[in-house]
Amino acid sequence: MTGVPASAGGSGAQGASGATPVRGGKLGAAAVNQASLWNVANLLTMLRLLLVPGFVMLLLGNGGYDPAWRSFAWAAFAVAMITDLFDGHLARTYNLVTDFGKIADPIADKAIMGAALICLSWLGDLPWWVTGVILGRELGITLLRFWVIRYGVIPASRGGKMKTLAQGTAVGMYVLALTGPLATLRFWVMAVAVVLTVVTGLDYVKQAVVLRRQGMAEARAAAAETAREAAK
Repeated sequence: MTGVPASAGGSGAQGASGATPVRGGKLGAAAVNQASLWNVANLLTMLRLLLVPGFVMLLLGNGGYDPAWRSFAWAAFAVAMITDLFDGHLARTYNLVTDFGKIADPIADKAIMGAALICLSWLGDLPWWVTGVILGRELGITLLRFWVIRYGVIPASRGGKMKTLAQGTAVGMYVLALTGPLATLRFWVMAVAVVLTVVTGLDYVKQAVVLRRQGMAEARAAAAETAREAAK
């Protein structure tokens, strides 16, 4: 919701034609801009950011091994994952995409997942190499997107969405104080998540290389065409 309503646009046109301008026109425009930031999609993203320190305190509460505290931490993590599903959908469906959302949404995603992985490894529940693989992949793909951004955008793939779902499910199971068969099950869910993390990461690398080569080829072709036109 970044556009100005038709009524606001109409008043601007009247002012340009000599009609009496609307009182408080600048204040009205500022209010519209403020409303575009404080939309429901951005509020859900902000909620996820605020949940991160609360989630960490709950997970590490009472030494980090209290089942009750771990259950509260899981609830906070579940809320963060659910809002992650909704904020992007709402922003795209109702035209609520803003520059703040584009920046804050991926930060919120990585913050809650990174906090969970680091805390679980610090508590000894999850091997550090798993945390390193997942966080290293996320950081690497982010840098890769910036590397090729001048040539285009790497779209989110179905495998990437499956990876996100597997990671969220596995980490959520590790946050809970599970024992017995469920503890064994969460190991295999995390194994699937790690495999998807690596496979989709390699696929993104392949896409980035292809996209960059295509972009460079198109740039060279455009430069050659410009040189031919100039030589005529």
